[in-house]
Amino acid sequence: MSRHYWIETLGCPKNQVDSDKLAGTLQADGLVPARAPEDAEIVVVNTCAFVESARQESIDSVLAAADVRRPDARLVVTGCMAERYGEELAQALPEVDLVAGFGVPVSLGAKPSAPDRVPAMPALDLLNLPRPRPSAPWAYVKIAEGCDRACGFCAIPSFRGRQRSRSSESILEEVDGLGVAEVVLVAQDLASYGRDVDGLGAGAIVPLVRAVSERVARTRLLYLYPSDLTDALIDAIGDTGVPYFDLSLQHASRPLLRRMRRWGDADRFIRRIDHIRSRWPEAAFRSNFIVGYPGETEADHDVLLRFVEQAQLDWCGFFSYSREEGTYATGLDGVVGPALVTERLGELTELQDAITSSRRQALIGEKVEVLVDGPGVGRSHREAPEIDGVVRVPRWLPVGTQATVLVTGAEGPDLEAEAL
Repeated sequence: MSRHYWIETLGCPKNQVDSDKLAGTLQADGLVPARAPEDAEIVVVNTCAFVESARQESIDSVLAAADVRRPDARLVVTGCMAERYGEELAQALPEVDLVAGFGVPVSLGAKPSAPDRVPAMPALDLLNLPRPRPSAPWAYVKIAEGCDRACGFCAIPSFRGRQRSRSSESILEEVDGLGVAEVVLVAQDLASYGRDVDGLGAGAIVPLVRAVSERVARTRLLYLYPSDLTDALIDAIGDTGVPYFDLSLQHASRPLLRRMRRWGDADRFIRRIDHIRSRWPEAAFRSNFIVGYPGETEADHDVLLRFVEQAQLDWCGFFSYSREEGTYATGLDGVVGPALVTERLGELTELQDAITSSRRQALIGEKVEVLVDGPGVGRSHREAPEIDGVVRVPRWLPVGTQATVLVTGAEGPDLEAEAL
């Protein structure tokens, strides 16, 4: 009789890749996916620990899984919270049978009477483990783990470790085995791929992107640090046919960016964006910005507002600063009050919503090529899966195919289109 597993994934696309690798490992051990958590002998919650709201969502998900699981099922907590808090999490959640960093093999023996005590840091690496073929016509592929940067607000290097790049051979082997039309390359610091590996070095991302593009119809990159966006990488991205640039900017005020221990400023960012648009007029842009970082003044906020207006990015995310223990920012003065953060978030969101709507309306009457993700749902090069809008297409278009459609309408972030 088959045993079943259920994996609940929280957080970013990198976590989804980890869950896929874990699913592949469980399936290799003879388990099969369950239809619901209450049908599984092992229930896994892959947690996120990036900010306080993500940690709270992770805890809520663990407790919800504990409520619905079968009496004989094992509840396992893994992912970033397990790696960051390990023993503390096991002590705080008696409902959990195992707290394990991603490198710790999950034992499927009898349910213990108390949480297992396991190391918080990985003992092996999920990066190169096999994974099942996705049901969607696209897939994330993680090309590196960890990060070597020291951004003032980010605790990820403290629990994910230093950057560890995969070999290009292992990445391409995984791409070949996925059988998808679109591959989305992800890493904590994508453009730094290969710098930690002898024989690869700086710029290794460029030949990797070109090699992946030879294997699949679409290659998309997420999380690019702006200082590493070289002309060679810009051209490699444009040549894939998916000129989509996800730039990790975080702010536009030079003084505040320095307090964040980040590179750049509004003028540099605008020059780079304008340069990309001169090379690739159809380019789409996404970025994320932190609001309320310690020391953010009204002048800093005004700089960001002007930048957002001038840059005319297709997609933006705005997030309130989250104080993370052990980071440089915890020792900074100039705490911004929550009411002011909320006000600033509202101004930025209202401005960007209008920009996104305008850029979507401008596409009405245009022909675009979409990848059909599901019945009636497609994406052009302008929309990354799961985070951007979609293109509503006729339901009879076969899933997994590419089709040319005519945009006939726009509603918020989504487009309406008819087949040609």
